[in-house]
Amino acid sequence: MNKIKIAVVGIGNCASSLIQGIEYYRSKENNEHIGLMHYELGGYKPHDIGVVAAFDIDKRKVGKDLAEAIFAAPNCTTVVFNGVSPNGVKVRMGRIMDGFAEHMKDYDEKYTFVPSAEPEPSKEGVVSVLKESGAEILVNYLPVGSEEATRFYAECALEAGIGFINNIPVFIASDPTWVARFKERNLPLIGDDVKSQLGATIVHRVLTNLFMNRGVKLDRTYQLNTGGNTDFLNMLDRSRLKSKKKSKTESVQSQLGEDRLNDENIHIGPSDWVAWQKDNKVCFIRMEGKLFGDVPMNLELRLSVEDSPNSGGVVIDAIRCMKLALNRKEGGILYAPSAYFCKHPPRQHTDDEAQRMTEAFINGTYGEQQNEMSDHRSGERQPIAAVGR
Repeated sequence: MNKIKIAVVGIGNCASSLIQGIEYYRSKENNEHIGLMHYELGGYKPHDIGVVAAFDIDKRKVGKDLAEAIFAAPNCTTVVFNGVSPNGVKVRMGRIMDGFAEHMKDYDEKYTFVPSAEPEPSKEGVVSVLKESGAEILVNYLPVGSEEATRFYAECALEAGIGFINNIPVFIASDPTWVARFKERNLPLIGDDVKSQLGATIVHRVLTNLFMNRGVKLDRTYQLNTGGNTDFLNMLDRSRLKSKKKSKTESVQSQLGEDRLNDENIHIGPSDWVAWQKDNKVCFIRMEGKLFGDVPMNLELRLSVEDSPNSGGVVIDAIRCMKLALNRKEGGILYAPSAYFCKHPPRQHTDDEAQRMTEAFINGTYGEQQNEMSDHRSGERQPIAAVGR
């Protein structure tokens, strides 16, 4: 029996990796648990998570059992577990809205979304499914740029009385209006825009923080990314990238304190779609700065990762943290998990700070830690809750 019941909107590569990963770690229960930040978190293991409802708009997935749909085109992520068993959960037709970019019609079906002709559900219909399924948490994996659709599903979560994890760069958890609404309903919220386990943004953030801590003046930097999945194809429409670029750029800028870079000296964002890369993401980072005596230096890095599994372990932890909040009847934004798991949380922290905060949240001592930090606002210790840190 599932101890944590989730609903998922968007059965693409990331959802596929998450669901495969849950089954993979079930099969490895008595073995080494490579690739997880926590095998057990608050008493919950990865395989305690079960999907009880799913929504998508692609005709190759709608109506199919979830175990089949996660491997349907255009999904192209690495298969980490090929033995996912059918569990009776059928993928339901979702709302299209702005979840489908018009330019994707110009590409071969094996690369792009193919909208189903099934009737789109009303908000009442989605809420009814969420309630009847027993879902406790709605996990958002819509394509980048799905502003209207993300707000629609956030509304559905509120109406259904369940938590919401926003894995994409649409600003829900970092919007005070939405935060207030979830707080008013005493429903937990995590977001926005999930970090990868070891991806471009987390590496760039940590290196930026390293420059700061070692007294190196960062003058300019870029991060360029290419990939061959539907995420990168979707983002060829630059009009869909505004929130994505803002999320990734702010995630790095936040590590610079008062020494933020001028816009012309920082460029971070998706760069191109290369079909044969499939779900492999290649990132190029360059950082230019000055060392002791104003001596120039530069750093160049190339990172190659399978994009979708790279976020799976992060989302598994986010889901379990949200379950703890539900158990504790804590509503509103979960600041510590949002800061640790997401690129654009409402409060930015260094990753070391965010990790400590999240461990305190898991252990149930987060409030005590906040009080302790408030008592040490002077001297060498700085307030971890400072926005823009």
